[in-house]
Parts: sequence; C-alpha cells; structure tokens
Amino acid sequence: MDPFLKLSAPSGGGYWEVPVLYEDEHLLALDKPSGLLTSPDRYDPERPNLMRLLHAHIARGVPWAKERGLSYLANAHRLDLETSGVLLLAKTKPVLTSLTNQFGAEKPLKRYLALVQGGPSEDAFVVEGKLAPHPTRVGVMQMHPKEGKRSQTDFRVLERFIGYSTLECLPRTGRTHQIRAHLRWANYPIVGDRVYGGAPLLLSELKSHYRTGKGREERPLMARVALHASILELSHPVTGNPLKIEAPLPKDLRVALKYLRKYAVPGGIAAPEPDADRDSQAVPAPAEEPVREPSADPTRRARPKPDSKPGAKTRAGEGDTWVY
Repeated sequence: MDPFLKLSAPSGGGYWEVPVLYEDEHLLALDKPSGLLTSPDRYDPERPNLMRLLHAHIARGVPWAKERGLSYLANAHRLDLETSGVLLLAKTKPVLTSLTNQFGAEKPLKRYLALVQGGPSEDAFVVEGKLAPHPTRVGVMQMHPKEGKRSQTDFRVLERFIGYSTLECLPRTGRTHQIRAHLRWANYPIVGDRVYGGAPLLLSELKSHYRTGKGREERPLMARVALHASILELSHPVTGNPLKIEAPLPKDLRVALKYLRKYAVPGGIAAPEPDADRDSQAVPAPAEEPVREPSADPTRRARPKPDSKPGAKTRAGEGDTWVY
C-alpha cells in the first residue's frame, strides 16, 4: 500500500503527502505535518484540517482509501496546529471507544521533543500544577494555583547548546497546550512559540559575522513551534499487546539541530567564516520582540528554583499565577 496519504484542499488551499507510520486492520498512525490542524478549529472553521480532508478523500474514493477499504476514520487524540508527529486514528467505532478510554485514563505514554530557549542546570525536572484558560486571551492557557485542571509534565535534557536545549517531554496528563504552557512557566519557552514567549531561531544569532545577500531578509531556521510528537506507546486496543509508534524528526527540526551542533556547542569551535570580501553585505537580523520573563512583573512571583538534584519538582503555588 502507498506509504503516503495524498491530500489536497479545495480551491488551491494546500497539498500534503502525509506519511503512514503504522497500520493494521484496526489502526492507522500518521506523521502529522506542522501547519495542518488535526480537526476543525472553533475559531477558524474554514481552515483546512486533517480529519476533514481524510473524510472528504474517503468519500471521493481516492486510490489510497479504496486499497485500504476505508469507510471510517476517527482521531483518538489531537496535536496542535504547529506540532508535528505521531497521530493515531481508529478504523472502527469500537476501536475508537477503546482508544478513548486509554487516553482518558492517561495510559498511553507520549514522548515529545522540544527545542527550547535556555535550559535547566539539572538533567531532569518536573512541572506540575493547575492549568486554566487565560481570562482575556482566547485559546491561551496559564498556570494557576487554585483554578483549572491538574497537570504534570516530566522533562529530561537530551542535548545542550549555547542558549538552547532539546528536551524530552513526557506529559502525564493531557491538557490543552500543556507542554507549551509548562515550559513557558518554567522559563524555557519553546523556540518559535510566540504565544508562549518563544522567538524564532535565527542563524545570525548562532554564527558570528553572519551575512545575507544584499536586500534580503533573513529567514529563520525555525519559525514554527519547535515541538514534535516523537513516540506513542500504548496497549493495542484489540490484541492488548504493547505497541510503540515512532515519528522521525521533520526536516526543519533536523536542519535547526544541524546548525546548533555546528555553531552553538558549549566549548566548541565554530567552522571558519567565509571570506569577508565577498560581494554580499551584512544585513542586521530583524529585531525580535523580547521574551518577557515571568519574574519581570513586580505583581507576580517567579517560579521556585528547582532543586539541583535530577528529577526535582516545581509546583505552581500561591502567588505563582502566570499573567500576561
């Protein structure tokens, strides 16, 4: 069978070749691309989304749907618009019910990779507390000491760079924007996550004497939310056997990490710079809006500093509300 599902939105609204990561008679796991909604957005219902596209193509009887005999597909969970990676779909309603029960009981183990600004001194830490909708910013979540739902994410440092880190993120609960909000509250916003304080990754910030062509504006190495759902582990809803599904890093994240490893390794030596006499002239990087640290507002208290030992926990306490 075709290892890609080819999807196109009407009226030139976009085209995607979505890789199949795993498939059997009950399940279909896809590698959702960044920039494509999982399901309809209540605030922008006309924007293309994966589930609507899948259903439309199945109804049209496209080749990949016919060869699979598909008449039903439903998503058991969601990924944010700019998050890439593993998305699991059920091929029947009974399988969907079983998956929904697993996700509702927080049994599946979801592992994400995040590229963040800064990084902790410890190798592992935990953020836990209540997440609640922001009172004035629609669709944004915030840590709150009293209101909201319980949330917890375990973090582990995978790689350290000058000014950046990659983290493995294990959400123990499944709240909206949980990883993004937790990392913002912990003072390590995800690269490219403007909603939660992250700035794009620019090569000019990594490479000394960086130059662009005359009159050209620098394109970020990573402009979207640098969050990837890399691994999903669960019990198969029919057989009960352990199932592990993995999604490779997308190209934009691979490229970002390539340049970080080349120019931002602590104690490393950067590659020789090109000849300064070349025709192109230096163009300053566009000014970025500074990231506001949670402690910058005198009316609120910064998060408690995690203990230096691995696995330290940080908890949202009285007075720790994160306010914009």
